[in-house]
Amino acid sequence: MINTDVLIIGSGLAALTTALNLAQTQRVTVITKKTLQDSASAWAQGGIAAVLANDDTIDAHIHDTLVAGAGLCDEVAVRYVVEHGREAVQWLVEMGVPFTADATSETGFHLTREGGHSARRIIHAADATGRAVQQTLCQQIKQHPNITLLEQHIAVDLITGAKLGLNDQRCYGAYVLDNKTAKVKTVAAGYTVLATGGAGKVYLYTTNPDVATGDGVAMAWRAGCSVANMEFMQFHPTCLYHPRAKSFLISEAMRGEGGLLKLPDGTRFMPAYDERAELAPRDIVARAIDSEMKKRGLDCVYLDISHQSAEFITSHFPNIYQRCLDLGIDITREPIPVVPAAHYTCGGVITDLSAQTDLDNLYAVGEVAHTGLHGANRLASNSLLECLVFGRAAAMAIRATAPSVAENIPEWDESRVTDADEEIVLSHNWDELRRFMWDYVGIVRTDKRLARAAHRITLLRDEIDEYYQNFRVSNDLIELRNLVVTADLIVRCAQLRHESRGLHTSRDYPDTLGVAIDTILLP
Repeated sequence: MINTDVLIIGSGLAALTTALNLAQTQRVTVITKKTLQDSASAWAQGGIAAVLANDDTIDAHIHDTLVAGAGLCDEVAVRYVVEHGREAVQWLVEMGVPFTADATSETGFHLTREGGHSARRIIHAADATGRAVQQTLCQQIKQHPNITLLEQHIAVDLITGAKLGLNDQRCYGAYVLDNKTAKVKTVAAGYTVLATGGAGKVYLYTTNPDVATGDGVAMAWRAGCSVANMEFMQFHPTCLYHPRAKSFLISEAMRGEGGLLKLPDGTRFMPAYDERAELAPRDIVARAIDSEMKKRGLDCVYLDISHQSAEFITSHFPNIYQRCLDLGIDITREPIPVVPAAHYTCGGVITDLSAQTDLDNLYAVGEVAHTGLHGANRLASNSLLECLVFGRAAAMAIRATAPSVAENIPEWDESRVTDADEEIVLSHNWDELRRFMWDYVGIVRTDKRLARAAHRITLLRDEIDEYYQNFRVSNDLIELRNLVVTADLIVRCAQLRHESRGLHTSRDYPDTLGVAIDTILLP
């Protein structure tokens, strides 16, 4: 058994922020499914939204966030995050993150603008901000004497008072599979922090890394936590369309710097959908692209920034330029083929402003959490900001209280299971789930499509549960089990929302209701 003060499940920006803010006073154990660098945070291109310039205001950033959130943001949470933006960015600067400099700027850094923002407030490191932040913080994590890193480990389930036969609503740690030894370890923790990211892999096409399988939401739901607004899955409008370009994102910042969306004949179409054109919020742009593709039978549309100088393009978007060039696309001369893809889970495990969930000593930070910041649609570059602010908030709350460690936690019991006979069952179920979620629960939904998805989910869940009860756990089985739970929560939330709002578009309910209400599922 492993004993630790704080167990952090995940390794993205939220996890690393929480760990580094705790490690001065706590023994912290960080587990991650692959390596420390495998997270959606590391893939983030655009940057971090924060009010840094003198011509920008807190109220303007709040207003932009509320507008994008389509009436469902918690204004208290939005203000909390935005007001802590400057200090969060300053912490990263002090950590040594190499943000792009600009000697002509009053801040000393280049600030860009993205869709939905009324000002230039996105601080970035070229077009690979997430990678720069992750690399900087990972170095700190690996060097810290109070942080134990367990790579190639995946959480199986949370250990709760209910599972231990105790009369409380508390989390005491987690059972964790060591993928190298195929053995399940017991991790007893005074506090447990879910920082597992989103659930993009529930869809066939996604910008997310392979590890984004909804683990935290599924584990929290099984443990007795409430979830909210899982129907709001953000589809990024511009994922590179190429057979050899798995999940490669074309940054929102490219539209912020003048990129234009065009049909194959070179005609622009966004002005017909929104007066903000290419700078409209992501949900509007994604629906417009989806509409044009379906209406015209297109495989993709095109994002064109070739009217800018080659020097401008290669200096602002060096990674996108090189990746496209490797695939035979010179973006200084020709447009980029793009399609929408599942990108960000706006709903999640319900938390308060300290990142506390329904269970005592269980916290959730980052994309896994529903804080009220994003509402029905996330404003671009607010996600990394949320990771920073709530990672620090969780650490503050944990430091302020004394942990309660359970005694005599039983070890994982494998006495009644055997080795799986046919692993092919897992891959078939995984593929089926992701395909029907894409077809039935995509950008535009109908009652009939959702009912079909719900029926298929029930059949798959029963089959997967039976498999889980009889065979030893594996990484693939754990992820598939979590994916089907997450898919079920997405569909159930979507069926309860009888309107179109933000990221949820229903042909059966095209209007937006006068009152905005969260979709909350209680365990």
